[in-house]
Amino acid sequence: MANVQVSKAEMLERVAVFKNLTSSSRPLVDAVLPQFNREIFNIIGGGVTEDAQMKVPITAVDGFHMSIIKAGPQKGTGLHNHKTVEVFMPLTGSWSVQWGDHGENQMTLDQYDVISVPIGVMRGFRNESTHEALMLAVVGGTNPGSVEWADDVRQAVRAKGFDLDGAGKIIELAKA
Repeated sequence: MANVQVSKAEMLERVAVFKNLTSSSRPLVDAVLPQFNREIFNIIGGGVTEDAQMKVPITAVDGFHMSIIKAGPQKGTGLHNHKTVEVFMPLTGSWSVQWGDHGENQMTLDQYDVISVPIGVMRGFRNESTHEALMLAVVGGTNPGSVEWADDVRQAVRAKGFDLDGAGKIIELAKA
């Protein structure tokens, strides 16, 4: 098999410098709720992000999407599900991962521990540290689809005046 040749210019299209990344503070619709405030830095592909304004530095998606999540203490995401495997690895701090129809199961991960949540399993996560922390998230597949939110999360988001449009992007109900 012949080796693939890649120019420096081509390789630079596959580089994301963290200090140059732009995050979204409303990456998914649940972030309108205080307990789910967080930032997401999409690095490779758009993943399942619901923010239509999100910038992605590496658009060549080769079977997975990668993001870094930054959250303060006790902040995370609401229970959700999607049609792909999702892998989490804390880069700093300790994070809990909840799973099950009502988040009835939980495991705490420390720095560099890894969990792979199977397809179709409701999941959520939370920073258990006393300080802001970072977590790596990888979503499988070239097209990971959209997020399916737990009913209570979706209802709380709607009560706050937000929802998703037909394309799965965040909208304010008063402006829709």
